[in-house]
Order: sequence, then structure tokens, then C-alpha cells
Amino acid sequence: MNSEEKEKLKQKAAQAEKENKAFLKKLRRKKNLKPDRVLYELHEEAFAFFDCLECANCCRSISPIIYEKDIDRISRHLKMSPSRVNEQHFQKDDEGDFVFKTTPCPFLMEDNYCSIYKVRPKSCRDYPHTNQIEFIRNYQVTIKNTYICPIAFHVVERLKERLGPLL
Repeated sequence: MNSEEKEKLKQKAAQAEKENKAFLKKLRRKKNLKPDRVLYELHEEAFAFFDCLECANCCRSISPIIYEKDIDRISRHLKMSPSRVNEQHFQKDDEGDFVFKTTPCPFLMEDNYCSIYKVRPKSCRDYPHTNQIEFIRNYQVTIKNTYICPIAFHVVERLKERLGPLL
């Protein structure tokens, strides 16, 4: 994703933020509406259309939460001690979670591939969470992700089309 495309995404996300927030809040409160299947379909649709390797905006601009299991798995892969991997690549944020010390991600290569793809952190594997009900429940994070990830933005827009009339 080039800088012009990133800027367009940010502008579209900003224009839609208020509406998206209201929609997701309303959807979250609808107990009789089960959006899981629709989310899964839209997730598949978006991933068929968008190529993460052409974008990698998430890897360039945010850090996922890194769990102890992630550090252990990465350290085995790199053949380094967990303490050494932790010291080189991670730090604790204000909430006490481990995150990358730097952005872009230290494992992002020039071609947008991940040098530790097979053992990447769980949060990286799950991002942008578009196939999980947490996508709706944790709408504040989802709104932030619409500024970063075209897939997240696409899924919210399509979710409004599909489920908006039912609200």
C-alpha cells in the first residue's frame, strides 16, 4: 500500500467513523442477531480480494500484543534464548503487555514478507480479527483498525450493507 492509498484509507475511515461506531455499538447490543456466519463470509470475501503482501500497513504502523508463548516459539525458531529475543525485539507498553520495540516490525522484510511467518505472534495470525465475533464486541479496536487495514474497513462497510437493514 503506497502512501497515497494509506491516506485515502485514513480519510474514508475518518469520514465513516461516527457511522461505523454507531452501527457496531447497535449491532453489539442486538442479542437475537448472530453475525458470526456473515462475518466469516465477509472475511473470506475480503481476503480473496485484498493481498496483505501488497499492503503490510499493519506491520509498518502498529505492534501486536506479544504473549510469552509467542516469545518462546520465536526464540526456538531463531535459536536464541527467550530472554535474548525479548531484550532485542520487545518491550512492555503502558498496559504491561509485550510489544515490538520498533515499527515497522523488526521481522518485516523489504518485500513485505515476514521472516518469522511460520512462528509469528498469535495477534499477527489473527489480525485484523474480521472472522471473530470480537471484531464487533471490541468495536473501539475495530474502528482503529479501519484506519490501518483495508480489509477491516471493507468488512465493516459490507457488514453495514448486509446487517444494517436488520437493525
